Amino acid sequence: MADAKHYVNGAEEKMQFAIDYLDEQLAHIRAGKANPRILDSVKVMYYGAPVPLSNVASVTVPDAKTILITPWEKGIIKDIEKAIMNSEIGITPENNGEMIRLGIPPLTEERRKALVKQSKQEAETAKVSIRNARRDAIDSLKKCVKSEGMPEDVEKDAEGEVQKVHDKYIKKVDELLAAKEKEIMTV
Repeated sequence: MADAKHYVNGAEEKMQFAIDYLDEQLAHIRAGKANPRILDSVKVMYYGAPVPLSNVASVTVPDAKTILITPWEKGIIKDIEKAIMNSEIGITPENNGEMIRLGIPPLTEERRKALVKQSKQEAETAKVSIRNARRDAIDSLKKCVKSEGMPEDVEKDAEGEVQKVHDKYIKKVDELLAAKEKEIMTV
């Protein structure tokens, strides 16, 4: 039975990775509110090497429509501004010489719908990963019955457990998607 548990735990671990990845992807979708995580992908050239923005500046959110970036070194402010302009964020930074301000523009209805569609695609990708983890675990369990002589009732119980874990993670994906949709569609 410990062998069957191994496959169930392996599948659950893969499903958790899918949830973590989905959470990360949804955080990068701009929903009309200031969220410092949209800057996670921005890399700034610092002494000849690209480094994450958070390594060279503090990022704060003073209100729902503004992100403030305060560089730790004044000389790097132009590099930060350039990195934001070159990124896929789509917001023009305002530089006052000491800090950079990003004003989050309100989203149009069309843009909101496009972001919801993008969120749904990310959620579907996560669901596919979860289903693949379930399929792999069940296939491995069936091989154990043939090759290692695992009792069929143990294999069937483990399959049921994998299905329960699968259902739990699919529900988590739906909850994350519903929360993101609500966040995007809230004006």
